Amino acid sequence: MGAKFSCKRIAEGYAEGEIIISKDAVCYYLVEPETGLVVERNHDLEGRNIAGKILMMPSGKGSSVVQADGLFKLGRNQKSPLGMIIEHADPVLVSSALIFEVPLVHKVDPEFYKQIKDGDKIILNATEGWIEIL
Repeated sequence: MGAKFSCKRIAEGYAEGEIIISKDAVCYYLVEPETGLVVERNHDLEGRNIAGKILMMPSGKGSSVVQADGLFKLGRNQKSPLGMIIEHADPVLVSSALIFEVPLVHKVDPEFYKQIKDGDKIILNATEGWIEIL
């Protein structure tokens, strides 16, 4: 197996898959709920799909209504991210991840950010507090 890194659990769970990395905060209301495609203009992920991937981003963006509703609609269509890795835990994103049971972590070992690349396969074990690059 690959390198393993510690992190702090926010919403427990386990996910394995491809990581998609955004330098911009994500507003789930600006992601097409039927496809998982990011439609926010000038966003780092504009035109890319977050469905079924582990999303790494600085934080969430938007009010509780747009964040929760956006994540709810993605989940209802089975297009939500498998898990999330964030740098800054905002209350709206945290509560949405807990409600919709999307594994969410923060306070990741800084070495992880030096080694991870967009498209890498990883395991996110939010319950036990570790991430592994495969």
